[in-house]
Amino acid sequence: MQTQLFKINSNNDNDKISRAGEILKNGGVVGIPTETVYGLAANALDENAVAKIFRAKGRPSDNPLIVHIADFDDIYKLASDVPKEAVLLANKFWPGPLTIILKSLDIVPKSVSAGLGTVAIRMPSHEVARQIIRSAGVPLAAPSANLSGTPSPTTAQHVMDDLNGRIDAVVDGGVCSVGLESTVITLCTSPPRLLRPGKITPNELSCVIGEIEIDNSVLDKLDNNVSPSSPGMKYKHYSPKANVIIIRGELKNFIDFVSLHKKSGVMALCFDGEENNMPVPSLCFGQKSNAQEQAHNLFNALREIDSLGASTVYVRSPKSDGIGLAVFNRLLRAAEFEVIDV
Repeated sequence: MQTQLFKINSNNDNDKISRAGEILKNGGVVGIPTETVYGLAANALDENAVAKIFRAKGRPSDNPLIVHIADFDDIYKLASDVPKEAVLLANKFWPGPLTIILKSLDIVPKSVSAGLGTVAIRMPSHEVARQIIRSAGVPLAAPSANLSGTPSPTTAQHVMDDLNGRIDAVVDGGVCSVGLESTVITLCTSPPRLLRPGKITPNELSCVIGEIEIDNSVLDKLDNNVSPSSPGMKYKHYSPKANVIIIRGELKNFIDFVSLHKKSGVMALCFDGEENNMPVPSLCFGQKSNAQEQAHNLFNALREIDSLGASTVYVRSPKSDGIGLAVFNRLLRAAEFEVIDV
């Protein structure tokens, strides 16, 4: 398969958007830009098209997909029950990086929801993404457009690096502005439960709908016998080829630890301004005080680590509150929960 690349030069680049929409209408798979990360899109109502997503990514079949819509009313075509909390959240955060899990209508294939009887829905704020959805004329299932387990893609080149020759096309809509996947909340529990942290924080959600719980899987491993109810809950995710180890502690203790473990192939992932103090080659992923910047830079940094041939990377631990919870969550999965306190 030859993967076409459509470079969007403006939001009105209608010909390329129409070509992507036609591929999707005909059961193809296209990498599309969103504000969070690039998504691997296919017709969410077509079992055969959805199966192509799983094959291209090498994605486990019990890992549910998120369905992307362009207009709020499309939610009623997918969900059997839309409670007032869903409307409140959508009014506040859509279009944007929030996924809402609701009870599913039968029209949604079981492969999309991993047989759970629920559907995860979001409306991206990226204008090109919404234009592609409208052009396709169907809701689009779209997990991150990468090989399963690798760092999520925040540029079209990342998608091509992973999936060139495995999918029909990639739409290049520029660098993703957020850089981490959407916040996921389920309204199928009482109280609602945060399943995956993102740019929209637990406090922001609770300010709109009241009490929410944070699922244990956000900071701990999900038991092997438990089916994930959201993407990013169960498997090793977001990981470079290098072994990732999170080091939690003060900067001096981090430097001392890395010095003791210094050898060929070891790198450090640290905060801006700390790189000159590192005893090994290092990359930065944002200011220590700016979790939003860390989120934007994290996946690109993890991919760059591989391009530099690192075998082990020691990572400065971010804070685990606000947006920092999302950054820490992604690093935990990249590190397979290996955290060392120093």
